[in-house]
Amino acid sequence: MFQSPIEEIKNRLDIVEVVGSYIKLSKTGINYRAVCPFHSEKKPSFFVSPTRQMWHCFGGCGTGGDIFKFVMQIEGVEFGDALRILAQKAGVELKKRKPEEIVWVTERNRLYEICELATRFFEKQLEASSAGQEAKKYLLGRGINQESIKKWRIGYSPDTWQGLSDFLNSRGYQKQEIEKAGLALAGDQGSFYDRFRGRIIFPIFDLNSQPVGFGGRVFKDKDKAEVAKYMNTPNTVLYDKSKILYGLDKAKVDIRKQDSCILVEGYTDAIMAHQAGTANVIATSGTALTGFQLKILKRYTENLVLGFDMDIAGENATKRGIDLAQMLGFNLKVVRLPEGKDAAELISTNPEGWQEAVKNLKSILEFYFEAAFKGRDQKTPEGKKAISKILLPVLKRMPNQIEKSFWIQKLARDLDAKETDIIEELKKVKLEEETYGLEPEEIAKLPQKSKQELLEERLLVMVIKNPKNANLIGDDKTYCLSGKAMEILNNLKKDFNFKPDILSSEAQGYFNELALKAEVEEIEEKDIELELQFCLKAMGTSGVKKELDDIAKEIKTAEIEKDQKKIEELAVKFNKVSKGLNR
Repeated sequence: MFQSPIEEIKNRLDIVEVVGSYIKLSKTGINYRAVCPFHSEKKPSFFVSPTRQMWHCFGGCGTGGDIFKFVMQIEGVEFGDALRILAQKAGVELKKRKPEEIVWVTERNRLYEICELATRFFEKQLEASSAGQEAKKYLLGRGINQESIKKWRIGYSPDTWQGLSDFLNSRGYQKQEIEKAGLALAGDQGSFYDRFRGRIIFPIFDLNSQPVGFGGRVFKDKDKAEVAKYMNTPNTVLYDKSKILYGLDKAKVDIRKQDSCILVEGYTDAIMAHQAGTANVIATSGTALTGFQLKILKRYTENLVLGFDMDIAGENATKRGIDLAQMLGFNLKVVRLPEGKDAAELISTNPEGWQEAVKNLKSILEFYFEAAFKGRDQKTPEGKKAISKILLPVLKRMPNQIEKSFWIQKLARDLDAKETDIIEELKKVKLEEETYGLEPEEIAKLPQKSKQELLEERLLVMVIKNPKNANLIGDDKTYCLSGKAMEILNNLKKDFNFKPDILSSEAQGYFNELALKAEVEEIEEKDIELELQFCLKAMGTSGVKKELDDIAKEIKTAEIEKDQKKIEELAVKFNKVSKGLNR
């Protein structure tokens, strides 16, 4: 029997594993719960049902669906791309096997294929070419071993104008596609050439370990030449530097296990840290942390450890990213690196020193205090002013008032100042860029449900929770229910244990959503009958009021048209319907 790729994927994948690879789930009864990743909330209202293979948020955004809908929303992709991502996870091959099957080909698919082929091309060049062997020797000399080269798929781009482009062209990809993938450039005079030439290549992966961009580093004599040391893929359909963190695909499991994430600055820092056994490390790739990146990280942990040099004075990009993390409630700590050394250098020369540094972390506030007081005289008015100028904005951003109070007291003691004076100065601090690029919530804007719809849902939740309650709803009380609600109710009256797959697709989706809600809500059995009667009466009243409003509008129209006969007919109807309010 023919099974579509969608059915095959759903049969092979468990929704708990798929959703759990993106966000932290905790078991609650037969279901799993989490803070919703699609809107801001403190109390978890996002539920995943392994029995129904569905998820739903019963909080602010009200979204829900199957594994495809989840991947589409969390990855921000169309259905075809969600299908490709999940097919890869499930080991399902998406190719035309029978005439009735559909081949999903999108622009994104083509670009993914180009990036994968380019990665293989660069890997081959590193191993097979003489220049690649020199690049490999350089990597080994920096302390990156063969296992890491393979794990991180490091490669080499030949120092030729069109080596990669010609290879991709021979595989059937057009110049425009290669350019869209960020791997080539088109000149004004019709020339076309590779973006990366004569560089060590670090592929940049998405959360599913698929290459989407590249970083190229010069080596050897070119280190001294007047060229950029690093070159990166520009933003493309697949790659956005503000949304990707290097190594997160490899570190996410360990980040969740250890409930902590160490941020380092560059590709080699992350690679060397993993090589040294610190597997919860990712790299910012030399850019400031963005709101989008922090939102992704918050799915895994709220504990961030900063493993790079920081200049606490001024408003540099690194400090702005840290300020944003602080405002978003992350617990921040700092790895104390020897002066002038980055993580990669420390690991290659003194791996034990790195392990020691990772164990002896300093809180971000301790670090700020230590750095602010260093080289400044806290006894002079000028020194006090300089120190407070650095520390007051940091304290202002602290979301926790109890923690903030502790540091205010410490600053007052250290400056030999009154605590009230510190608080007064704190009030004067203005944070002009409070969001620092934090993007607005990207949630599905669902139509607002009417009172009638909310009452109907509540009614069905109580009936599904205990199907015997279906018999409490007489046929004379169901006139106000929607068609899909009637379909569910009628089936429950016939068989309390009916299978939802006998319902129409609309009613089946509605039933599954409400059944999950019935499982997660706590309702006292003794309160159900009373609440059922209340819902039925309220729904009837609500329906009658709407009908009366509609009749009133018709009467107004008839009055404008001076149709006396219609006015009289509508008045009789109005009086008849209004009696329903007292039912």
